[in-house]
Amino acid sequence: MTWDVVIGVEIHVQLGTERKLFCGDRVSFGEAPNTHVCPVCLGLPGALPTVNPEAVRLALTTALALDCAVHPRSVWARKSYFYPDLPKGYQISQLEEPLATDGRLVFDGADGERSVRIRRIHMEEDAGKLVHDRFPDVSAVDLNRAGTPLVEIVTEPDLRSAADTRAFLGALKQVLEYLDVSDCNMEEGSLRADANVSLRPVGTEELGTKTEIKNVNSFSGVERALELEIERQRAVLEAGGRIEQQTLLWDDHRGTIRPMRSKEQSHDYRYFPDPDLPALILREGEIDTARAELPELPRERRTRLVAAHALSEYDASVLTQTVATADYFEAVAAATGDAKTAANWVMGPVQALVNERREDLAGFPIGPDRLAALLALVEEGVVSDGAAKKVLVLLAEEETAPREVVEREGLVQVRDSAQLESWVTDVLDEHPDEVERYRAGETRLLGFLMGGVMRRSGGQADPRQVNELLRSVLDRP
Repeated sequence: MTWDVVIGVEIHVQLGTERKLFCGDRVSFGEAPNTHVCPVCLGLPGALPTVNPEAVRLALTTALALDCAVHPRSVWARKSYFYPDLPKGYQISQLEEPLATDGRLVFDGADGERSVRIRRIHMEEDAGKLVHDRFPDVSAVDLNRAGTPLVEIVTEPDLRSAADTRAFLGALKQVLEYLDVSDCNMEEGSLRADANVSLRPVGTEELGTKTEIKNVNSFSGVERALELEIERQRAVLEAGGRIEQQTLLWDDHRGTIRPMRSKEQSHDYRYFPDPDLPALILREGEIDTARAELPELPRERRTRLVAAHALSEYDASVLTQTVATADYFEAVAAATGDAKTAANWVMGPVQALVNERREDLAGFPIGPDRLAALLALVEEGVVSDGAAKKVLVLLAEEETAPREVVEREGLVQVRDSAQLESWVTDVLDEHPDEVERYRAGETRLLGFLMGGVMRRSGGQADPRQVNELLRSVLDRP
């Protein structure tokens, strides 16, 4: 029997606010345990929560960017369960009346453009964190994260493969970064994804029994965990067994999944409206204002770059991976008037240097204007393309103008015909065998001879003139 794979995901996104969702404590990662807590996030008797308006704004922006219907009225609910890192014994979330519903995200899947429906987006607070490696034989509790503002994005079961799930999560992360609503740092827990997966016979509509995979901290981990669980479910079903609804934990070090608990339903959490918080009411015009302030999103920007600069879809996709990259490219293209050259340099030497320095283009020390000035020197023939790449490395270490660096380092391109002819003659005299073989038809040796001239000149010879001179001499009868 052949099977359809059915996958839905639940994504928790930490909103990029300075303060927690219901109190004034600062949101901070990696600080001493239990130093950012107060009576509200500790759940002390009599402490009353108040909503952080900045968190609401970021959640609203997220919902609108994902094409959701935003509800002017949403209701806070208590999700009751016991766990050591949940000091109140409940989590403040939303259930029956969430912030937004019925959205979608279009992304590029393995077989082309795909669309995933967003069932709902709701706000909630995060729990604390259990620390298992601080003390021998016991676990400790750090409540610094308790009360951190989150949005949970729940999709419909529209994904059909592990690879597409990874691609969807990547596209979603890119949108969130363009919106600047979260840093989406999975290692720090700013973005967490749980995947629900089930199998059903091809041609049927009824969903199979699903399992949920948790504790995954990378998109590659999500893909690998789903592949394993899909194969496990297929083997069970084809052996005549039944899938049990349960929560599974992914072990990234071992590359395995293991059962955690049976899967809860909503009624297990005894949801009810929070009596300490009034309904969240969005003011008249607030939704329209937020929609008007949405930035240009990745797919829109990619489409515009293709149309405006005659770039390939691939180049535009690479250049729009981050806001910083897209902004940098467009600034260089505007300054040079040559989008193709700007694209080649930003995707090539610039990105390689950024990676080597372990930076991003937002903090890259060579601004678009200085790169444009360097490219102008290449266009004018003052410096060769290869030498310009050496200059680029030096520019990252100092504030000097590109022309000054070129002159100081002796990299000004030699275009004097007499000097070039001298270098060409010397190289041809040193390699008579290669000259004869070229004239006998081995034209690929032109590159070898060209390299010899460039080495003799210390990389300063104008390669175009050298090429013309070599051909002129070698093609003489």
